[in-house]
Amino acid sequence: MSGKSESQSGSLDLLKWFLVFSLVAVGVVGNYYFSTESPLYRALALVALSVVAITIAFQTTTGRSFFQLIKEARTEIRKVVWPTRAETGQTTLIVVAVVFIMALVLWGLDSLFSWLVSLLIG
Repeated sequence: MSGKSESQSGSLDLLKWFLVFSLVAVGVVGNYYFSTESPLYRALALVALSVVAITIAFQTTTGRSFFQLIKEARTEIRKVVWPTRAETGQTTLIVVAVVFIMALVLWGLDSLFSWLVSLLIG
């Protein structure tokens, strides 16, 4: 029984994905075909087609699992301990200082090698 149900669900999902890709293709071709029209109208049509395509995509099994993944990711982001403004400023200053020091070291090495090569060449 469940095999038949999964088969019907799979074929229905396949039909939904075909519809989603068809809507995307219509958007691309339509945007090219109506290139002389106002960009505002084309953008509104593309937004409308995108909303319909995304809504249909979220009705599939893959779409539902993707939406669940997004919800879980938001939950994990809330658990992150973000640095304070002072910590961010201090870290930025350290990075800038190290970059400046490394730039001086590389400039010095480049000057030294350039001087040595000029001595060898003449």
